[in-house]
Amino acid sequence: MKVSDSSQTLIATACTKVAGFSDLLAEFQKKISISGKSMSTFKNYARNLAKMALHFEQLPTELDTDQINDYLYLLQQEHNTPSDSYFKHSVYGLRFIFRMYGLKDKRIELPSIKKEKKLPVVLSREEVKRLLKAPKYLKHRVLLGLLYGCGLRCFEVRNLKIADLDFDRKMLHVRQGKGKKDRYLPLSDILIRGLKNYIDAEKPDTWLFNGKPEGRAGGDFDSRYSQRGVQWAVNQARKEAGIIKEMTVHTLRHTYATHLLEDGLDIITIKELLGHECIDTTMIYLHVAQSGRKKPFSPLDTLYQ
Repeated sequence: MKVSDSSQTLIATACTKVAGFSDLLAEFQKKISISGKSMSTFKNYARNLAKMALHFEQLPTELDTDQINDYLYLLQQEHNTPSDSYFKHSVYGLRFIFRMYGLKDKRIELPSIKKEKKLPVVLSREEVKRLLKAPKYLKHRVLLGLLYGCGLRCFEVRNLKIADLDFDRKMLHVRQGKGKKDRYLPLSDILIRGLKNYIDAEKPDTWLFNGKPEGRAGGDFDSRYSQRGVQWAVNQARKEAGIIKEMTVHTLRHTYATHLLEDGLDIITIKELLGHECIDTTMIYLHVAQSGRKKPFSPLDTLYQ
């Protein structure tokens, strides 16, 4: 598990200075893993629990309601808003650990956090065309093509192996996506041509997108393309394409879903393609897609007719 230096120092200090924190953290990591949550989730929760333990010099499970409320109020004042990620991770970490130890009353006392109702940024079709043409390297063009053409998450595109490509059936096998679920996605003919050209030219080994090897010489190493590398490729393409919208790697996934909906694909099928657990998550695209009985328009379009 990779943890930033500051987080690692905070957690290590709590393990040293707060009696029992090391044992609590080890059990917490097991429970997080068993629940199917990612190690990045564990890192965020652990960092916040460590900070809390150091603040009181006491295990979070031993704090009373007044102490917890005082600490959360302090966080709220420091980070301006209760929707701040630091505040949320503190609450979520406490909620998980209270559930883990059967501390139902303490869990109920924690504040509920309203989810922000933000609509996703979506690229137009012309912007996507410019974006896909922008990269200098074939590797990056194919990478962007997969992110948009298959609606992949960042970690899913990094985890792709050559063996996951089925050109005969025109399918892509996504293994262990979010929630540890596999799914199959259709591959377009144009993407298959690009993938074949890329594989012939670059000859990737095992992983579809290789990065710089990490690890000790002679030992096992992870040579997948890094998360930072994927983010860099998308950001550079955005700049080269002259796209001024604020976008991330995930913007291409939002755009994939929205364009499919606008092309007439039903919401249930889109949910399965995205690998969503709940249809409510997919329904957000109904608010951004320009589809329906009549395309929405502004009254200015008809004012002078």
